Amino acid sequence: MEEEIHYTGNMIEIHDLYKSFGEQEVLKGIDLRLKSNENLVILGRSGTGKSVLIKCLVGLEKFDRGSVQVLGQEIASLNEFELNDLRTKIGFLFQGGALYDSMSVEENILFPLDRIARHLTRAEKDNLVDEVLDRVNLLDAKKKMPSELSGGMQKRAGLARTLVLKPKVILYDEPTTGLDPFTSEGINDLILSIKERYKTTSIVVTHDMYSARKVADRIIIMDQGEILARGTFDELRKIDHPVIKGFFNQKETKDYAAKK
Repeated sequence: MEEEIHYTGNMIEIHDLYKSFGEQEVLKGIDLRLKSNENLVILGRSGTGKSVLIKCLVGLEKFDRGSVQVLGQEIASLNEFELNDLRTKIGFLFQGGALYDSMSVEENILFPLDRIARHLTRAEKDNLVDEVLDRVNLLDAKKKMPSELSGGMQKRAGLARTLVLKPKVILYDEPTTGLDPFTSEGINDLILSIKERYKTTSIVVTHDMYSARKVADRIIIMDQGEILARGTFDELRKIDHPVIKGFFNQKETKDYAAKK
């Protein structure tokens, strides 16, 4: 594996970020800073620019103007080779896990190692695969095909593939969408344990307020391409604004608060 990153500044810095698709403005002057080993949750209704924002962080979407720095590197100034190199240091958990259907779980996790960590022996790669599968409680399923896995297991397998390169930043896109409450709870626990075990810095895009409260150090709420509010869960729930109250009036949030 490559030499471990020891970056001492903000892991992510976004300044005055704008992005449009034709006449539609999707991001309007976004400013954001993310410290090392911090979990930031982004909340927002569909179409508010959440997913576009995290795609700008890894160069999957080109922004119109502004500045995006990840691990001290300005995204807009990177060539394709430099951008691909940076992407190896950033984990991205897609909604569906994004596994290759024709590969077993083990082969899915070996795939990025074979491309990026070619200097490792097969035994070293196998040890890394077993380590991350054990971390996500999926070691017994490593020979299974994605079609044999439940939705929650696919998410965990996708997370293992992300972890095998030991990223310093992880971007979670709706990690609990489509999962039952018990499985969602397991994913939330994993996000927290990964932060503790691997010292990762993470952005979690979600609609799930239970998940937001459990995993977030800070939360930002986006609306119509802008940051409407930012703060901790308890700080935001006190704000008297119709959009913000709409999130905090969800039944699962009330049920969770009642347990506290």
